Amino acid sequence: MTSRLAALCAALACLAAPARAQDEVAAFYKDKPIRLLVGSAAGSGYDIGARLVARYMTQYIPGNPAFVIQNQPGAASITMANSLYNLAPRDGTVIGAAINGMPTAPILEPDGVRFDPTKFLWLGSVNREVQTTYVWHTSPVLKLADLFEKELVVGATTPGTTQVDFPVVARAILGLKFKVISGYDGTAQIHKAMEMGEVHGVGSTAYASLRALAQKSLDEGKIKVIAQWGFRKHPDLPDIPAIMDLAKNDADRQALSLVMARLEYGRPFLAPPGLPPARAEALRLAFDRVMADKAFVAEAEKLNLEVLPVSGEDVAKLVRDVNATPADIVKRVRDALKSR
Repeated sequence: MTSRLAALCAALACLAAPARAQDEVAAFYKDKPIRLLVGSAAGSGYDIGARLVARYMTQYIPGNPAFVIQNQPGAASITMANSLYNLAPRDGTVIGAAINGMPTAPILEPDGVRFDPTKFLWLGSVNREVQTTYVWHTSPVLKLADLFEKELVVGATTPGTTQVDFPVVARAILGLKFKVISGYDGTAQIHKAMEMGEVHGVGSTAYASLRALAQKSLDEGKIKVIAQWGFRKHPDLPDIPAIMDLAKNDADRQALSLVMARLEYGRPFLAPPGLPPARAEALRLAFDRVMADKAFVAEAEKLNLEVLPVSGEDVAKLVRDVNATPADIVKRVRDALKSR
């Protein structure tokens, strides 16, 4: 065989390999559903977004598997992550959609954690988030500066979520007078409590979720955003003060950065470790294609869900980086969280 012919055969083999892998993936998924474990309550902003992604993702996975949605709320997605890591088959038939605090749980909330977030297969994230503190219009606190003098009672779901962790850390580090009432099933239930006067507002929830669940109340001025959390201001909120700007020194900024790092992979999707490489690649590619699908983006916009995607590789790097945070910074944040 001449060297030219050998090179041609090698090139053809390389071209054929992806096609064979795709055929194998299609054969595997034919007539097999994918179970999507959503680590938050039905009807929450995370749940709404996860269901939308699943509906589009099926058309981009070879074999076009149907998705079955199973909500597993509890312990800020730790329950779901434990199940995905330890019980789910590692064949690509079960994936998860997590609350953004889950990847830092092993260093900040280790009790009950039975997974290593750096070993998950991260498929990607729908967006990088900006979160907001907001209140009902009858609240005694109507601007951030008031929080240094007046108590703000905020509703929340469970420890490990931004609704609990962010105001608790801000209380310990910055002196903001948040009082957190946890135990609500989801953000929709907190909103009902807010309207009934049980709580004044919400300490921190994604701005996208707020818009998805309560755009009408925002437009009518019944809900007022008084602060935002993140590493950049949301373009819709240029005049709303940022919590990070209240940091008095580098130590404060480092602690706030650790707890807010989760916003950089705002709505992550993941799979168990050890998936067959072809299926892992197919799932990541399908997620990326959904994020670029114009119909998906348009439908997400109608639901007030922001699409600012982060690739699976980038999410994986962010998770590795945050789990390598220096011990002294971790201790300061953990001590702050113990005050809740």
